[in-house]
Amino acid sequence: MSSSQNVASAYNQWAASYDGQVNRTRDLDALILREHSPRVRGRTVLELGCGTGKNSLWIAAECTQLVALDFSAGMLAIARERVPAEHVHFLEHDIREAWPVADASMDVVLSNLVLEHVEDLRPVFAECARVLRKGGKLFLSELHPMRQLLGGQAHFDDEASGEVVHVRAFPHSVSEYVNLGMAAGFKLRAIGEWVEEGAEPMQPAGVPLPRLLTVRFVRTD
Repeated sequence: MSSSQNVASAYNQWAASYDGQVNRTRDLDALILREHSPRVRGRTVLELGCGTGKNSLWIAAECTQLVALDFSAGMLAIARERVPAEHVHFLEHDIREAWPVADASMDVVLSNLVLEHVEDLRPVFAECARVLRKGGKLFLSELHPMRQLLGGQAHFDDEASGEVVHVRAFPHSVSEYVNLGMAAGFKLRAIGEWVEEGAEPMQPAGVPLPRLLTVRFVRTD
């Protein structure tokens, strides 16, 4: 079974309990997206890794068109029930392959908690550059690389077996996100490192470990 199939199978397994389980990474991501992502009101938006529609409902209320991609059928089934709007299109698709989206048709691409599951990010950045109009915005939100280096990755408690399931992940550095984005023709606008409220400080530094990394780009050519 390929790594892609492993990830999709894990998210299919996770789908039914995803929204109900405690998940500080998911919840912080939702907060950061709403407060710090590019403006989506009145714009065409492509969402990568939409999952159960955890963010799609908010995006759909703001934008004129939303195309949301995910390769977990289980997650998408929940998302479609959550956001039954005519201007929203949920598509089952592996983002490592060419996207079913026209050239220069999107104003904003949002990628939240998905790129840790992609080993080679270059095709993803190339597709982002292809589908965005000039001046279009790209927003990435990912598990912070420092957490990845310490062994952090997406995981969940399987309610049937009681076992902890770790979803296949690949570590990426801050410089990898930035340099690959610029190589694809994007201009870097901002980097953010985010800590959830109430996070415990790590010793000996005495400060909390960042949970999320966000990177904002603009397509300039």
